[in-house]
Amino acid sequence: MKKVVLFVDVQNVYYTARQIFGRNFDYNKFWLKATAGREVIKAVAYAIERGDQKQHEFQNILRAIGFEVKLKPFIQRSDGSAKGDWDVGITIDAMEYADSADVVVLVSGDGDFDLLVNKLRIERGKRVEVYGVSELTSTSLIKAASEFMPIDKDLILN
Repeated sequence: MKKVVLFVDVQNVYYTARQIFGRNFDYNKFWLKATAGREVIKAVAYAIERGDQKQHEFQNILRAIGFEVKLKPFIQRSDGSAKGDWDVGITIDAMEYADSADVVVLVSGDGDFDLLVNKLRIERGKRVEVYGVSELTSTSLIKAASEFMPIDKDLILN
């Protein structure tokens, strides 16, 4: 049985799924697809903490599915812009856990991850599956992946 690690950029998949489909990503269906016939070594969902009740309920759903939920505070800058991404955290965790797995699954369309995906695939010999909304996923990330798995209507909540 192949060993798998999963890393989900929650903000990226939330906004891209909403923009293209007008609905949310189905984490249960994703879990079933990405882990079928595989042993899960680590599964982390990276999110921004805004402190509202609905978000806490969503985080508990992720935990019930099998994800560890890592939270970073939402930062509103004085100029009105916001900060709250997990790129460095996801990269560090992927580098740390990749050696314990055969397959690395990344859910994000962010092109900043193309360097990470290439390093895992080429230098560490890992199969890297990238899930992203096709229309909003970086071409460089798609090309870096061992396999690009488009998030389509099958992975969107009804």
